[in-house]
Amino acid sequence: MSSLIKYDDPFEELNSLQRRFFGDDLLLPTMTSNIPVTDVYQKAGNLVVETHMPNFDKEDVDISIDKDNLVISAERHDKEEDKDKKYFVRESSNSFYRSITLPERADREAIKADMVDGKLVVTIPMAKLPEPHKIAIGDGKKK
Repeated sequence: MSSLIKYDDPFEELNSLQRRFFGDDLLLPTMTSNIPVTDVYQKAGNLVVETHMPNFDKEDVDISIDKDNLVISAERHDKEEDKDKKYFVRESSNSFYRSITLPERADREAIKADMVDGKLVVTIPMAKLPEPHKIAIGDGKKK
């Protein structure tokens, strides 16, 4: 006679906590598919924030600075009214929010953003660091 052995999933407790707090499953890849990919990198003395936002138009996107954070948010609403279908109204919406802390050297007045083919690129110029100031060392004698 064979006996069954209970398999203890090492991630079950983590998944349970995730579902309790956020209402979704941490390990399901489909849950993260609606989150736009965002890359932050340095290029040619600038900080660049690149966000892939397919199906969003630039009119759907809002970029602002709140305290020391660059805030990118987007909201899109689709409304379909097809006379041949029995819908009263069919709507869908999608939203996105990302906040990125800016470094002190970020030139907040010169930030530029472009959106081409669903890719938002925010370029943040960085102020140059001041040159170190050399201090002469005396010999301790009064003049």
